[in-house]
Amino acid sequence: MFDIGFWELLVIGVMALLILGPERLPGAIRSTMRVVRGVKQTANGFKTEVEEQLRIHELHENLKKAEQQGLNDLDPTLQKSVDELKAAAASVQQPYKKDK
Repeated sequence: MFDIGFWELLVIGVMALLILGPERLPGAIRSTMRVVRGVKQTANGFKTEVEEQLRIHELHENLKKAEQQGLNDLDPTLQKSVDELKAAAASVQQPYKKDK
């Protein structure tokens, strides 16, 4: 992604040492790493959310195809999607069932 080599990192490190000094450099490195870690976590969360939304969209498309075929004699991928949606619907309804 970034094309930073050893010599560039060395120059950045020497400049940071000269500007911040040896007392504040470790704290600056820790705070920089904390920010980088937060950005990575945010990006991973966004990626996961987008993948989940794409999967849900695909399930809906498969359900539409299955409904058009009358839910009979479905190919395995459509049947898998329908079964997954039925299982999800059952798990959502489970907490709302009243005890008899």
